[in-house]
Amino acid sequence: MKNPFSGLFRARDKPGRRPSPKDAVSGAPSFFFGSSGAGKSVTVQTAIQLSTVYACVRVISETIASLPLGVYQVEGEGTKKATDHPLYRLLHDEPNSEMTSFVLREVMLAHLLLYGNSYCQIIRTGRNRITGLYPLLPDKMNVDRDKNGVLTYVYTTTSGEAVTLAPEDVLHIPGLGFDGIMGYSPIAIERNAIGLGIAAEEYGGKFFSNGARPSGILTHPNTVKNPKALRESWNAAYGGSSNAGRVCVLEEGMRFESIAMPNNEAQFLETRKFQVDEICRIFRVPPHLVGNLEHATFSNIEHQSIDFAVHTIRPWLVRIEQSMNRALFTDREKGVYYVQFNIDGLMRGDYKSRMEGYAIARQNGWMSANDIRALENQNPIPAEDGGDALLVNGNMIPITSAMQARAEDATGSINTTRTDNRKGG
Repeated sequence: MKNPFSGLFRARDKPGRRPSPKDAVSGAPSFFFGSSGAGKSVTVQTAIQLSTVYACVRVISETIASLPLGVYQVEGEGTKKATDHPLYRLLHDEPNSEMTSFVLREVMLAHLLLYGNSYCQIIRTGRNRITGLYPLLPDKMNVDRDKNGVLTYVYTTTSGEAVTLAPEDVLHIPGLGFDGIMGYSPIAIERNAIGLGIAAEEYGGKFFSNGARPSGILTHPNTVKNPKALRESWNAAYGGSSNAGRVCVLEEGMRFESIAMPNNEAQFLETRKFQVDEICRIFRVPPHLVGNLEHATFSNIEHQSIDFAVHTIRPWLVRIEQSMNRALFTDREKGVYYVQFNIDGLMRGDYKSRMEGYAIARQNGWMSANDIRALENQNPIPAEDGGDALLVNGNMIPITSAMQARAEDATGSINTTRTDNRKGG
């Protein structure tokens, strides 16, 4: 039997024959999809129906999509916004004629979090100017190497047509992977944890559909002539959550005996709570962001949000920025222009903490009034009124000046002593 994991590390292998979909570079991650230990099939379609998975994907994708994204230009020892660059409007406002920048980035992150890869087709003019970015479905993309070892991207359209795209015409952002080319779906790799969550949710649905009580048997002191009709009559009268709590009437000496464990003994609710934390751990999302406030307090929820920005959002931003810088700029533009998210909004903290931080920066001379007002989305103060002035406390001087003043004081003291001695003599 062929080892299904044999294709994990073949991305850099030299192809020995003509590529086929069976051994494509993009085929290796698909081995992880399938049945979980709980007996449930785990795919993107089944996993996203789990509320915690949906909430995690939504909070990460919407957070990143809402951050300002711009193109910057290196100028001397500083940088400035390159608003005149063609990519600025595409990335900041409208990547194509059908969607906004928010929608494109939201789709890209949803693909990364569910499939492990994000693809966008780069539309260029004859002069190599980028005029549009269109997202492509990851499950329709086949990535492999040709006979010369060059990556190829073959996309299957909705009509079934296979379109081959050159690597320079594809913005490919891979997630965590093992070969540097393809990312692996978190859903697929952690299918056992996801599958257990699906099984627990399905069990809960079946439990309530069967009258919110354990299943059991009806016993009759004599022979039942038509057990099927008796069962159907019982289910019609007492089955389903709408019939829960109805008074049961038994005739002819029949008795109802429960044969299943009580729900609390099976620790059903505890299992569901644990799976919420387990799925949050997969996506590295604080539980309070998906509605689980069990461990959230007023003293730690702000720090959890900052931790979410630093350890969850920031790595995704760096991954996206570097992929865009690599694929969207020409060789002449690289090192001069770059793409960057503005994450300051996520790190702002409460009003009091921000004001204290601004005060320290202002008093120590590394932020001007206009720098602070820009972060608070306020209009700048005119330069002639001191809006761009950098100030320092009056009692803070360079250490070299302090040493010079000390030396001058020492010299003055020596001269004064000599003069006094001469007068006394």
